[in-house]
Amino acid sequence: MIGVIGHADRAEPLKDYCLGLLMPIERKSVEPLAAVTAPSRVAAKHQSLLHFVGQAPWSDAALLARVRDWVLPRIEQRGPIRAWIVDDTGFPKKGKHSVGVARQYCGQLGKQDNCQIAVSLSIANDAASLPIAYELYLPHSWAEDPEQRKKAKIPAEITFRTKPQIALEQIRTAKAEGVAPGVVLADAGYGADGGFRAGLSELGLTYVVGVQPTLSVWRPGESPLPPKPWSGRGRPPSRVGRTDNHKPISAKALAEEFDAETWRTIAWREGTNTELNSRFAAVRLRPASRDYNRPEAHAEEWLLIEWPEGEVEPSKYWLSTLPADATITQLVDAAKLRWRIERDYQELKQELGLGHYEGRGWRGFHHHASLCIAAYGFLVSLRETIPPSTPTRAQGRQTPGLPSGYRPRGSSDPTRAARPDLDPDHQATPDRGPGQPSATMSVLHKGHGQSASRQFMTQ
Repeated sequence: MIGVIGHADRAEPLKDYCLGLLMPIERKSVEPLAAVTAPSRVAAKHQSLLHFVGQAPWSDAALLARVRDWVLPRIEQRGPIRAWIVDDTGFPKKGKHSVGVARQYCGQLGKQDNCQIAVSLSIANDAASLPIAYELYLPHSWAEDPEQRKKAKIPAEITFRTKPQIALEQIRTAKAEGVAPGVVLADAGYGADGGFRAGLSELGLTYVVGVQPTLSVWRPGESPLPPKPWSGRGRPPSRVGRTDNHKPISAKALAEEFDAETWRTIAWREGTNTELNSRFAAVRLRPASRDYNRPEAHAEEWLLIEWPEGEVEPSKYWLSTLPADATITQLVDAAKLRWRIERDYQELKQELGLGHYEGRGWRGFHHHASLCIAAYGFLVSLRETIPPSTPTRAQGRQTPGLPSGYRPRGSSDPTRAARPDLDPDHQATPDRGPGQPSATMSVLHKGHGQSASRQFMTQ
């Protein structure tokens, strides 16, 4: 990574910062990192790391690209990239001066509170995942306040953008850079945005994204009415229509119309204790969102619905542009792969201190996150190359057999009597004096015993 951070003087703080993130310390802000990496000169190291992460003008995008190029081939050893996963994560804050802090919904707290929100894009397959883009969401109150922007040193080109707009820009960049493509996965915070879905389709990407139960849809086989015939006066009608007798319904209402035979129990992966499964239904239909402003109906998509056994109503809904011949099992498998992003954030926060940065500026916030992702990428690369994290590679491998007549150390000889004093062939071994080898050691000095011991140790 040293090749993309610019000045050679940054090499040492880069190494120390990443090393500190990997160390088993409770808090991973700059001062504890300095204390653990340079205990004899904490003050000097603190200043060095503080400048490196908070002020040095190296590129976060270039660093993340280098990490991606290093880790991606190791992830792909376990299979091709299947998904690009969009999500955001929150960092609760007590004060109001850290860049981007505002009262907004924080997933970590499960409620609205003071926090920062960052949007990320990860690449994933069934074995591993890695964030490849990361950006702070800047609320209106920050984007439009010149004084706050100046204090936090927010770049002039950063303006207010919604989270779906940030995510779509990250996806455009990844596609332009030739990142291995995958199905785009996102929760309803992104999937409910029609502009986000349309942007993915314009980029030629398929998606499986969460939507709200209030999503307006046409029943399977139905479409909006064509534009009305022209009366000869004014502009010819160009928008599709609907009537009181021909109108869309909500996704939830449609789910409640399905009969019992429509629902299928599908398993998608192994959990910690048991197989994970639930009831699902999938139908091809046309979304109806704002189609009254369009000259033609939306294209057909999959609507996937989850209604767990025993629940009073469906729990989740997805829209997907996977091919029309996709099976319901494939739809469920893709939708549920989004769980990997939760693991990314859990490990980044709990193991690598993603939320521990105490600076207030834009640059420091992103530099710290980029270095956390670099450390995480290092761990992912190890996980993919060192057993026992790769059990599938051992499948089919034959376990070497034990040598004929091998007996584990300390076990009795099955050909001998249980009581040596009753064994007519037994000869008592005299007590050995200091420096004399034991009977066992004497055997190991002979060819057969030494060979057996080595073969056992190898296995």
